Amino acid sequence: MIDLGRYATTVLAAYGVSLVLIAGLVWHTVAANARARRALEEYERNG
Repeated sequence: MIDLGRYATTVLAAYGVSLVLIAGLVWHTVAANARARRALEEYERNG
């Protein structure tokens, strides 16, 4: 691992927060896609 010195905690925390945010965005996108797909299928069935 790269020696980050006294900033190791800050840098690793920033990486952690970034990974959590990216995972949240991916989850949100997948969930929105599923909702839109269900709504479209229902619209096509009823419309």
